[in-house]
Amino acid sequence: MIFWVIAAILALASSGLIAAALLRGRASAAPPAAYDLDVYRVQLRDVDKDLARGIITKGEAERLRTEVSRRILAADTQLRQGPADGGQPRVAGRILAAALCVLVTAGALAGYMLLGSPGYEDQPRAARLAASDAARADRLSQSEAQAQFGVPEAPTEPPEDFARLMTQLRAAVEKRPDDARGLALLARNEASLGNTGAAVEAQGRLIEAKGADATAADHAFLADLLITAAGGYVSREAEAALRRALSLDPGQPEARYYLGVYYDQVDRPDAAFRTWERLLADSPPGAAWIAPLRAQIVAAAGRAGIRYSLPPEAAPDTAPGPSAADIDAAGDMSDAERDQMIRGMVDGLMGRLAQQGGPPEDWARLIAALGVLGETERAAAIHAEAQGTFAGQPEALKLLEDAARRAGLDGGGAAQ
Repeated sequence: MIFWVIAAILALASSGLIAAALLRGRASAAPPAAYDLDVYRVQLRDVDKDLARGIITKGEAERLRTEVSRRILAADTQLRQGPADGGQPRVAGRILAAALCVLVTAGALAGYMLLGSPGYEDQPRAARLAASDAARADRLSQSEAQAQFGVPEAPTEPPEDFARLMTQLRAAVEKRPDDARGLALLARNEASLGNTGAAVEAQGRLIEAKGADATAADHAFLADLLITAAGGYVSREAEAALRRALSLDPGQPEARYYLGVYYDQVDRPDAAFRTWERLLADSPPGAAWIAPLRAQIVAAAGRAGIRYSLPPEAAPDTAPGPSAADIDAAGDMSDAERDQMIRGMVDGLMGRLAQQGGPPEDWARLIAALGVLGETERAAAIHAEAQGTFAGQPEALKLLEDAARRAGLDGGGAAQ
């Protein structure tokens, strides 16, 4: 209420200054016709002076006297009929001044209603920082966040061969609960099927099994799963996983992205903007986090009071993995040369798919290349993961099946 009173007073004061100028007008001691009479009298005297000097003739002097006298009579008539002073009409001036006061005041208040934030409390910097600290201290636990913001899981129905492999994988992990490789595969594939809770459990067991050898990517993936399970909310446990990931690798991109989400949720848009701006500059084109980052960074900058325009979006990096021609050409090399060439391409492609994902063609190349290397178990695991990733896309699944057959997997799924 105090804001509206102050705003109304300021608007009235501003319009009052304009009204005062209108009411005052060009007020003077005498009307304009009186000044005209003085000028014409001076002109009559000048005619007599010019005649005495011989500058003009008597006829010209008489004609000038007649013209000036006519003007004097007209000015005198105007003086008798006009007001006593030179001000503007009082009634019209008062009406216009009152109308301007109303329009300026109402326009200012209406403009604020449309463009401002009526009812918004004052937000001094110290109070905002204190509120942010309180929001950090009061973060919900994972269970509380899932209860409040989580959505029911909606697992996808995988193809029959993929479902069979998942059953085998789950059974194998139960028999060997400390098998890091099995837990990693289980967590990724459960996540791809939409079984977020099972994926969280598997990833937590993986990190526990690895102990000090757990990587930044392991902790970042756990944070990703926790945040997904909580409907996008960064819980205390998710924040802890992000902090651990960044302590191991300050450049870990997924952790950096979600840290920006955390800052945004605790009302620190300035920190979120700084985190996202650096990540955007460091990220390769087409990275998985680029699209959600670009969708949020402008709003964060605006709330932080920073003028920011998104840079043009670069084209995705399309650096290919081993193509069919590459694999065929490798058949003419010696075993050592072939393995060296394919392993280099496989490592690069596998790293890119792990970090950024990719189209089914890239997954198919990876499966086929692993088959050439004789690593059918890895090819089968990658094939299973790809089937979960592209579940419900018949064309992609057919492409993956063809690649699995080329890799020597029985029925597109299991090693011969």
